[in-house]
Amino acid sequence: MTNNLVIVESPAKAKTIKKYLGRNFEVMASFGHVRDLVPKNGAVDPAKNFAMKYQIIGRNEKHVRAIGSALQSADALYLATDPDREGEAIAWHLTELLREKKLLKNKPVRRVVFYEITEREVKNAIENPREIATDLVNAQQARRALDYLVGFNLSPLLWRKVAPGLSAGRVQSPALRLICEREEEIRKFVPREYWTLDARAEKGEQAFTARLVEYNGRKVEQFTLNDAGGTAAAKKIILAAAQGQLRVASVDKKQRRRNPAPPFTTSTLQQEANRKLGFTAKRTMRAAQDLYEGVDVEGQTVGLITYMRTDSVSLAQEALKDLRATILKRYGQKALPEQPRYYKAKSKNAQEAHEAIRPTAAARAPEQVAKFMTSDQARLYDLVWKRALACQMEAAVFDTVAVELQAGDTPAAGTFRANGQVLLEPGYLAVYNIKPDDPLERDEDDDEKRLPPLEEGETVRLLDVMTEQHFTEPPPRYTEASLVKTLEEYDIGRPSTYATIINTLQARTYVEMQGKAFVPTDMGMVVNRFLTEHFTRYVDYTFTARLEDELDEVSRGERDWVPVLEEFWSDFKPTVDQKMELDRRTVSQARVLGADPATGKPVSARLGRFGPFVQIGSKEDPEKPRFASLRGAQRLDTITLEQALELFKLPRKLGATPEGEPVEVNIGRFGPYVKFGKQYASLRKEDDPFTVGLPRALELIALKKEAIRAATLHSFDGTTVKIIKGRFGPYISDDGRRARIPKGKDPAALTLDECRALLDEQNAVKKKGGKKKAAVAPDAPAATADSPAPVKKGKPKVLSVGGKTKASSRKKAPVPKAATS
Repeated sequence: MTNNLVIVESPAKAKTIKKYLGRNFEVMASFGHVRDLVPKNGAVDPAKNFAMKYQIIGRNEKHVRAIGSALQSADALYLATDPDREGEAIAWHLTELLREKKLLKNKPVRRVVFYEITEREVKNAIENPREIATDLVNAQQARRALDYLVGFNLSPLLWRKVAPGLSAGRVQSPALRLICEREEEIRKFVPREYWTLDARAEKGEQAFTARLVEYNGRKVEQFTLNDAGGTAAAKKIILAAAQGQLRVASVDKKQRRRNPAPPFTTSTLQQEANRKLGFTAKRTMRAAQDLYEGVDVEGQTVGLITYMRTDSVSLAQEALKDLRATILKRYGQKALPEQPRYYKAKSKNAQEAHEAIRPTAAARAPEQVAKFMTSDQARLYDLVWKRALACQMEAAVFDTVAVELQAGDTPAAGTFRANGQVLLEPGYLAVYNIKPDDPLERDEDDDEKRLPPLEEGETVRLLDVMTEQHFTEPPPRYTEASLVKTLEEYDIGRPSTYATIINTLQARTYVEMQGKAFVPTDMGMVVNRFLTEHFTRYVDYTFTARLEDELDEVSRGERDWVPVLEEFWSDFKPTVDQKMELDRRTVSQARVLGADPATGKPVSARLGRFGPFVQIGSKEDPEKPRFASLRGAQRLDTITLEQALELFKLPRKLGATPEGEPVEVNIGRFGPYVKFGKQYASLRKEDDPFTVGLPRALELIALKKEAIRAATLHSFDGTTVKIIKGRFGPYISDDGRRARIPKGKDPAALTLDECRALLDEQNAVKKKGGKKKAAVAPDAPAATADSPAPVKKGKPKVLSVGGKTKASSRKKAPVPKAATS
């Protein structure tokens, strides 16, 4: 009989802990959260003190059953889920489920927490259990309720007023606002010209450069020299005054100390992994989770780093001793400070009882364990290990020198400044294998060049004065690293949620990546504009941060969670109800570009339910408006009238195939394509639908026909009926009509009559004149890259480019989902 049952979140963690606890402990995994709010209206009831209705998560039901079964033969239940708010909530929900099923039967329930998965820490936690922390559970419930209330009220509003499938969230929306506001700054930015003057000087055989800092008796600011003429005149005056020499006016020598950075928090780990390794926040957290839960090292599963969701920069005393011993052994007494370094978190809500992210054993160097890890794990462990050791080492010491050099006997003509530095003592930089003679990774204010020995009053040879033109640059777009840093600075969200926030923004197509930078899509800009104008308070950075503070107060037991929700709901719900009356066209904010030269009708750009488009005419005109989708790189805020009119030149008729099939090119919902007869072939990335000619179109058609021939499983002589192997299974094709093959039917055994019957049934016309929606085969043109969607027409559904459209039927709105924060 098993005496004790221990529950953790993941099977990897269970496997590691089982080895530490022995045969009297059975360790099982819950596989994450076991309960969540029911996915429908009424899951949170504001009228009943925000009572919540939960249901078991379907995919984890079997795991809960297994835990219940194992509990029957156990004497005690230990809940060893993660040591944070989410882990506490999982422990509470599991306890509630087991209690409802009457499986606890007065057996003791013990909550245990540990911040590293090592034998010492796990056994210590088992020996020192506590009760479930109700305050942490309440804080998690309050966050979940807020996410639900925002998602179930704002998301349907976005569906009706903007487009289906959108979402808004407490933290997601302010994060989107940051990205969109930065983009607006960039678009409004006007570059300014400025020039710099650098002297190239030489002493002995060592050349160096110096920047002009004073001219004509005045300090040189960024825009002191702002055109070519003025810069050339300044150069001429300086050269004339210098007469081939510069006089050393002053030499300022100093010693500078650079201190190490604190150990990693979740946020700084995500930032550094993005900057140095190119990892996304999600990729960083996945590798960190693996390192925390355990890696097989020489036949033993070992947790290599401490818990990775933390905002603390504190280190335990035992950890400090471990790190200092390793520093002394590897780098010597010179690298070790007399006393340990202690750091204080910048965040006022940091949980100092937790530890920063560090290796569980400092002696376990990256080079010793890298062979047991994946590439991502090894690279991240190397980052964590080095940062932890560095934070407890001596400062790096530099000799710095600043030299001022004058052109002529007085500073009136021009004064230049040269800065140099030399690494004297590497200190913590030794961890990064940087020695005194190595080039350094530069800080923004560092100039790591070496200068020749210079003395005040001596002269050096002036080789040349170099001029360079510059233009001011707009603020950079956010990367994952800079976005995470900014969210943390504003105190928006918590480190454990940053990866989810970023993933949601991308999943909703609110942002796209250009290299490492976030660029808001038209959809993102419109949603942000809508939320900023109509829900200003709820995307306000200060309000969001204050709400986070209140939730942290709940977690510390300083505040009740229900009043926090009441205060939020009392203002939020009336605002949502009021905004339901908004006109959709007001929200989509059409931008008038000008008039169509051919008809005189207005040309406008706006966001439709299925994407951005341009429109000629209006719904008040006798003739229906014409619509055209924007191309991939085009944006609603920047498209011009000329660019918009180009979009209406499609479809272009190119001619015919040798078989006499008409050939035309167009853009559909899934991209540009060539249509030949009733079939379609996608254009490649290098093909422009506005310029592609018939010869290239025929090449693509030939490739498409060959692909169809290769995929044809069976054809019926004398007919156009074929059975084709599709990406998601075989289907029937007949001159543009398609039909799925029902499950259980053998494609090879189908007769011609059976195929025709399936085609007729799935492409049937209703008696009342409307078309029955065809059951499109998985590889039908609308679903594949090689076969783009045919030109469909409809009011701003915008699946086609050019031409008139007919109103399309509305899709039934999906069930609202509570947005993740």
